[in-house]
Amino acid sequence: MIGHDIEISLIDIQGDQVRIGIRAPRSVAVHRKEIYEEIRRENQLATMSSRVGIDRLKTQRPDAGAHNGADDKGSNG
Repeated sequence: MIGHDIEISLIDIQGDQVRIGIRAPRSVAVHRKEIYEEIRRENQLATMSSRVGIDRLKTQRPDAGAHNGADDKGSNG
């Protein structure tokens, strides 16, 4: 038992492999270590790309989209 609501049980042993069973509430995420690490890695990448996007938005001027890049003096002749 882990805590009062997670139960670990030995299902089978065959040679050097062991199968276990885990009974836990649905609110508890249960993953193999390599899957858990992949989830963490993906979440970190998503967080980093979100920060880059937020930083870009912060550095943009509010009127940046108002000009089309043409020089005002040149457009009047």
